[in-house]
Amino acid sequence: MTFNSLQFLVFFMVVTLWFFRLKTQKGRIWLLLIASCYFYMSFIPEYILILGGTILIDYFAGFLIERNEGSTRKFWLITSLIANIGALAVFKYYNFFLGNINTGFHLLGRTMDMPFLKIALPIGLSFHTFQAMSYTIEVYRGKQKAESNFVVYALYVMFYPQLVAGPIERPQNVLPQLKEFRAYDWDHVKEGLARMLWGFFKKVVIADRLAMVADRTFGHTPESSSVALFIGAVFYSFQIYCDFSGYSDIALGAAKVMNINLMENFKQPYLSKGIHEFWSRWHISLSSWFRDYVYIPLGGNRKGSLRRKINVAIVFLLSGLWHGANWTFIVWGALHGLFVILLVQNNGVLKEGRSAIVTTLRVVANFVLVTFLWIFFRSENLGSAVGYIQQIFSFKGGTNYIGISVVEFLFSWAMIIIMMLRERYIESHYISSNSRFYLYTTLMVLICYFFGVFVENQFIYFQF
Repeated sequence: MTFNSLQFLVFFMVVTLWFFRLKTQKGRIWLLLIASCYFYMSFIPEYILILGGTILIDYFAGFLIERNEGSTRKFWLITSLIANIGALAVFKYYNFFLGNINTGFHLLGRTMDMPFLKIALPIGLSFHTFQAMSYTIEVYRGKQKAESNFVVYALYVMFYPQLVAGPIERPQNVLPQLKEFRAYDWDHVKEGLARMLWGFFKKVVIADRLAMVADRTFGHTPESSSVALFIGAVFYSFQIYCDFSGYSDIALGAAKVMNINLMENFKQPYLSKGIHEFWSRWHISLSSWFRDYVYIPLGGNRKGSLRRKINVAIVFLLSGLWHGANWTFIVWGALHGLFVILLVQNNGVLKEGRSAIVTTLRVVANFVLVTFLWIFFRSENLGSAVGYIQQIFSFKGGTNYIGISVVEFLFSWAMIIIMMLRERYIESHYISSNSRFYLYTTLMVLICYFFGVFVENQFIYFQF
């Protein structure tokens, strides 16, 4: 059940209306948990058992961490982390590492063909395992009390709006909200619905339209011209932003309708003036997770320049691996880490340019850099990524294999510009008056209906 499906719209309306009819928080919690289970099981039903198993382990681990001291507390934290990372290792990375081990033995002239697992990756596994780990880590640090209500804790992990693609929440933000009864508030409903419509616009009108070009150029690299490949890379850059941030808008909006506030995950990342700033604006819940639970515990920038660079490299390698079991993701993460190290001075980000022209050039340069790095992210393997970049710089003529008409091409750019201007100059998704809200809602529904690409493409980050 993807957000851009009729099934989800019916699901959302039924759950939300029922949510507000219930007059106790206990009833609402049970409703949301059951609804979240149904939502998750709409993908691969049996994998609810894996999620349920890790929830049980982490729930009891939280109590055992809180009630013990010294090495015993650390033992239960490690147990919790092993359970979550173990699930990732088996379902997401086992075949990848095994394939590389087998290849290594073949290169040495030896045979070690161990069997691969024929299993599908549970939807959103990396997201909810990281959210679960943040709970036990915060309990271990003494910043979060162990949650006594199992249903509340289970809902914290499984809350359907952000279950499969984030944002990766912290217990201090979500748990108190889940336990507090919040009355129906029309202003919050308006704000949430407006935010959801904006997310649908970015997904079905922009992202899925740009996907037609990106999929064609990445699928026909040898036959495509340099111009077509560059356009395909740029369109993919905007596609992945509109796809992922569109999901986040829908998730935050759906939660807001129920008066639950989730953390912002994007802050206009393509307006960043450098790669370091980009990562403070892109997938904020993940980058802050790695900062708080990996970078700072490793020593951060407190142990000298060399150690800081090593820590940055480790974080970005892990970030690349988090995204997928493929060398393309690892190289993508490593290159981001390399540029962060090279383009950031010891005393912070490179000094701001005072000229508007300089600032604009820095934004454009950073966007081009990020776009070229996305090529590794999008390609099936490293050879395809290198070939794609080489083909761009071969300066092969023509514009073949763009895949859309001139009118469609210009319309795509018009939608991108409107989206960028809307997010740059209108930060709030809140519609103050009822008349403006109804006008905005009607306009967005009509735009999505007449100009949307309704192929129910899965959101890109669902695979992670």
